[in-house]
Amino acid sequence: MELKHRLYRSRSERMISGVAGGLADYVDVDPTIVRLLWLFAFLTTGPVALVLYALCALIIPREPEITLV
Repeated sequence: MELKHRLYRSRSERMISGVAGGLADYVDVDPTIVRLLWLFAFLTTGPVALVLYALCALIIPREPEITLV
């Protein structure tokens, strides 16, 4: 049974909190592209993008750890 594809903060592709890596994994693009989009949003909107990033870091759950039995 395949689990539904969900949005998580990435554990492996992270620089700050894993938001960009998790979004990149969710939409299947390179994390660098998502990081550049966050940078562009910050440069154009200023604190709005920063607040949105912080909210995403608080709301989006961290990717679960995979344990092998």
